[in-house]
Amino acid sequence: MRFVEVAIKVPLPRTFDYKIDEQLISPSATIMPGMRVLVPFGNQKKVAVVLALKTHTDVPENKIKAVSEVIDQTPILSSQHLELLSFTARYYCYPLGETIHIALPSALRQGEHPDKTSISMVSLTEKGAKIPSLKAKTQLNLLKQLAQSGKSSLTELKALGFSKKTIDALIDKEFITQSIEHDNQWQSVAPTVGTKPVLNKEQAVACTTINQSVGFNSFLLEGVTGSGKTEVYLQCLEEVLKRGEQALVLVPEIGLTPQTVNRFRRRFPDTPIMLWHSALTDNERLQTWRFCEKGSCAIVIGTRSSIFLPFLKLGMIVVDEEHDSSFKQQDTLRYHARDLAAYRAFQHKIPLILGSATPALETLHKAINNKYQLLSLTERAQTATDNKFMLLDMKGQPDQAGIAHASLATMRQHLNRGKQVMVFLNRRGFSPTLICHECGWLSECNRCSTSATFHKAIGQMICHHCGEQHPVPHQCPDCGSTQIFPNGKGTEQIEEFLSSEFPDTPVSRIDRDSTRRKGSLEKALEEINQGGARILVGTQMLAKGHHFADVSLVLILDVDSGLYSCDFRATEHLAQLVTQVAGRAGRSGEPGQVLLQTHFPEHPLLQDLVNNGYQDFARFALSERDDADLPPITNMAIVRAQGHSIKQVVDFLTDLVPVNGVSGIQLLGPIPAPLERVAGMYRFQLHIQAQDRKVLHQYLAQMVDYLSTSKLAQKVRWSLDVDPIDMI
Repeated sequence: MRFVEVAIKVPLPRTFDYKIDEQLISPSATIMPGMRVLVPFGNQKKVAVVLALKTHTDVPENKIKAVSEVIDQTPILSSQHLELLSFTARYYCYPLGETIHIALPSALRQGEHPDKTSISMVSLTEKGAKIPSLKAKTQLNLLKQLAQSGKSSLTELKALGFSKKTIDALIDKEFITQSIEHDNQWQSVAPTVGTKPVLNKEQAVACTTINQSVGFNSFLLEGVTGSGKTEVYLQCLEEVLKRGEQALVLVPEIGLTPQTVNRFRRRFPDTPIMLWHSALTDNERLQTWRFCEKGSCAIVIGTRSSIFLPFLKLGMIVVDEEHDSSFKQQDTLRYHARDLAAYRAFQHKIPLILGSATPALETLHKAINNKYQLLSLTERAQTATDNKFMLLDMKGQPDQAGIAHASLATMRQHLNRGKQVMVFLNRRGFSPTLICHECGWLSECNRCSTSATFHKAIGQMICHHCGEQHPVPHQCPDCGSTQIFPNGKGTEQIEEFLSSEFPDTPVSRIDRDSTRRKGSLEKALEEINQGGARILVGTQMLAKGHHFADVSLVLILDVDSGLYSCDFRATEHLAQLVTQVAGRAGRSGEPGQVLLQTHFPEHPLLQDLVNNGYQDFARFALSERDDADLPPITNMAIVRAQGHSIKQVVDFLTDLVPVNGVSGIQLLGPIPAPLERVAGMYRFQLHIQAQDRKVLHQYLAQMVDYLSTSKLAQKVRWSLDVDPIDMI
């Protein structure tokens, strides 16, 4: 009798054994680890992945069920890929079956054939490559986009705001053509390389060091904003492509993917470069998966889940903006793509490049301790001198809509010189709350322990935590007064004020509300870069990787919100955000100006950041973490629990705390979450810390085993977050 061990998508930390019944499955049928099979589970049939073949099982013969069907003829997951997923499940204490399910494209989860589909790609014809003059502006923009990006999928173009009607019209005019993407034997021809700039000394040293490395090596490319980190990536990737190897480039968000892929395609015009992000269709994700697996794709540019893509011959992994919090999955399998990239590079014995102007303290700590090799880029590519920082003390300062009169005067100076100004406030909406002038009532969310945000443009009060929304009240629900006013500032209010203050100056707002429609972000960015909007107002969407050549002044409002927080990482995140936002200025050849409004100009963090830069701040912050025994000096996990009853939640977390303690483990809790109530659920946390990572994971493994049988665990929603980056 033959048996197989399989992983099934169920919330249980275990695998399952099934027998191979020769009446159902041919004795000559090849079953290998990594193949999918169909198995009975309860009253259902589920797709399972074979982990191992066995000659015996501990399950009683009368209870073991038989495999119903073998789906694949060859494995869809290699042994190396299965090991990556097994490590991920162990490290993040998550069921292996659910981990594999998350990593697979939707079609493969449902038992579809891996080659069931092909994707149409759009490219310019010879006639269209001449960019003819067209009256239809959208058609002309599409031709220009294809000239920049090369061959693109329909979804890629639709995400940029181009409609099927526009695409069909250009096909009819024979300016573009639509074709099916086939396997590409790109390895057989030396890659075509577009025009590339001459590297400065620091960039050349970084490229040489990376290219001459052998086997697994992790490099932290710590480069100030505008120092040319992307050029280092491109020239290192050129060597990888020459060897016929593949590369994975991780970027933080979908918004950065189009501009990144355009630059990569211009550099490597004949090299198959594919995308991976949540806006792709299921068919496109399946095709990208399959092309990576067969080696038909040379470079994949993707968001965090692309770390699970299979590669035939992976030669390098690049993580751009490695500090960015969007690389951390915040629900279900709470993995960090940057950390899994390090494990995967170790698996494949290849180099890993982590690039950032503001490295995460975890990454910097490893570089200081020689686990990663530090490569520094201190020269900005466009300017000989750094931006000038200024702290504006808001105490006693007259202001309008949260902007000091002194800040408005500085804005006028830059606008009069024909420059662009960026105003940064990381809070969307018109106002964070409404307040009654008579009785002090505040517009709180009915289901959360926080306020509902006032959105003036749509006349709604919206909770940004649970999504509940309702019309703006005309009277105070407590006292009946009509004296209800906005309290606090949001990007919508800043845009309205600046539009009235500078009536002849175009203002553009970029936040999640203003860019909901497909292609709206790209359209707004194009307008900015063509000199349309002179004042840019936005949230952190503006801070990441965008190049605005004319921005000479960055004004940062509400700096103080990050100085005093219950999250020990708040100051690190503030310093990263300020540095990244400041980096949008001074990219045209002359140094920019960065103005920070604060009531605490003497705060040591701000003084250190302004006078010495992020690099000095980060090293000082690491010494503070060392004194306080906080990550990355120690290792942490958080058990989060929520329920409708406070007692049930607290009882559940208290049950996890050993009476006599555990050697090497420190526990804090149960404690209320900083935002105690969300969507009607009460939330508490248990913090678990250990100096030794092995001790922490031994404790967590025992705890997860206990939770699988705990009756209290069935009464609440709970999750385990290993290496959390957000305490809130």
